[in-house]
Amino acid sequence: MKRVLTYGTYDLIHIGHINLLRRAKELGDYLIVGISTDDFNAIKNKKAYHPFHDRKMILESIRYVDKVIPEHSWDQKITDLKEHEIDLFVMGDDWEGKFDFLSDYCEVIYLPRTQGISTSIIKTDISTSFVKNSEERNL
Repeated sequence: MKRVLTYGTYDLIHIGHINLLRRAKELGDYLIVGISTDDFNAIKNKKAYHPFHDRKMILESIRYVDKVIPEHSWDQKITDLKEHEIDLFVMGDDWEGKFDFLSDYCEVIYLPRTQGISTSIIKTDISTSFVKNSEERNL
């Protein structure tokens, strides 16, 4: 059985996330997703809209995902690779080169991102729309 591992925050799930998870699953038999905890996001100066347990439940309901594990730190990846007997580590190509050091433990692949969509774009669009609607109501 070929085991695949990827990581992310997976907040505001969108088609880009689904495409990455689908493609990662197609590369193996068993997909494990490490999801950043709220404490780890705070260390990264990142704020998720949904709390960890909600994001975990959402990921667990996606058919491509076989198992979800918490990501507590940058340094746990090698431990996770060994503990879960990972054959392939997958990330989006916006991380290209950042995890090449893991190739001592398994194959590393960077998949192309889905063009035109990201959580940051969604948050910006929502914020812009909210401000625009608020201004229109005040006219």
